[in-house]
Amino acid sequence: MAAPKPITRLISHVILDLDGTLLNTDCVVSQVLKPFLVKNGKKWDSMKAHKLVGKTPYEAAAVVLEDYALPYSTEEFLSMITPMFNEQWCNLKALPGANRLIKHLRSNGVPAALASNSPKSNIDAKISCHQGWKESFSAIVGGDEVEKGKPSPDIFLEAANRMNTNPPNCLVIEDSLPGVAAGKAAGMHVIAVPSVPKKTAEFSSADEVVNSLLDVKPEKWGLPPFNDWIEDTLPIDPWFIGGPVIKGFGRGSKVLGIPTANLPAENFSDVLSEHTSGVYFGWAKLSTRGIYKMVMSIGWNPYFDNTEKTIEPWLLHEFGDDFYGEELHLVIVGYIRAEANFPSLQSLIERIHEDARIAEKALDLPVYARYKDSPYLRTSLKKDNPANGKQSES
Repeated sequence: MAAPKPITRLISHVILDLDGTLLNTDCVVSQVLKPFLVKNGKKWDSMKAHKLVGKTPYEAAAVVLEDYALPYSTEEFLSMITPMFNEQWCNLKALPGANRLIKHLRSNGVPAALASNSPKSNIDAKISCHQGWKESFSAIVGGDEVEKGKPSPDIFLEAANRMNTNPPNCLVIEDSLPGVAAGKAAGMHVIAVPSVPKKTAEFSSADEVVNSLLDVKPEKWGLPPFNDWIEDTLPIDPWFIGGPVIKGFGRGSKVLGIPTANLPAENFSDVLSEHTSGVYFGWAKLSTRGIYKMVMSIGWNPYFDNTEKTIEPWLLHEFGDDFYGEELHLVIVGYIRAEANFPSLQSLIERIHEDARIAEKALDLPVYARYKDSPYLRTSLKKDNPANGKQSES
């Protein structure tokens, strides 16, 4: 995570991108394009999805047509898929930290704007499904309201104008390279929250690069700080997942001396899409052994350069034997830090043990300890779908 470059004047206003920054649009894009491509004799390639990030709808449509050699004009293609997307806008979920950030800015009287390459009507439809969002923005600017979309600075300059402030007073938060370029071209400070995995190095033009909105520190920019961290941990809305313990890469016990109880990532594609990489903690139940404290990593483990995002819980208990195949239920209740690379194996091991110490202590606090009695843990695992990725206990 890159440190912010020194600022020369106080930030007073914040401008947020929408798709990929506040809302998880990846799932909807694939849900719409996959069946459309199948009908046209093509197969969706998730590796090409990054080409669509930060583009206007027209630009994104042109990319899809070229990549898949579809026999339509851009206008024809948009006329066919736009209604499909419109039906999905209310299914978009807020990305981790989005609600927290919006609420924080509003409660502290920090003027905020939305500035997106999406048409204004689409923006209104998307945020209407998220309580309190529309009322939290002093200005909302769509790509169809300016002459040029990002990477042109037009959208951000218009947002600043509507908030009656000067560009240098604005902090932009963006997930895409075109968005970062637009913010810098507008003369604003920019925090990048890359939505494309393992591309952080490409965002060097940003003033700061963070792993997720959970890692934004407003006080670095002269804005009111969050006050919700508790003993180096951040309480989060709990989420619930379960599945059989599988063998991982073999490095947990053999290389790190830390036996992780890995879950099958292919069963949790939606969960992995919805939750940012990082180190979390909570409670774990093994079907025949009991409930234990747990610390967990989600991500690509940069030191080992994983090619796929994984879920690797470490149950904070000494077990005398392996328990591969046993059902594991997890309640994830808190966040510790962003995923990071380390200069040596020893420094990685030391940090993992520090994460464990933080989790061990935090889980005794009432705000976290109460989830040990979650019905999701207390109910027999046999009654639950092991790959449900549940977000509530109802």
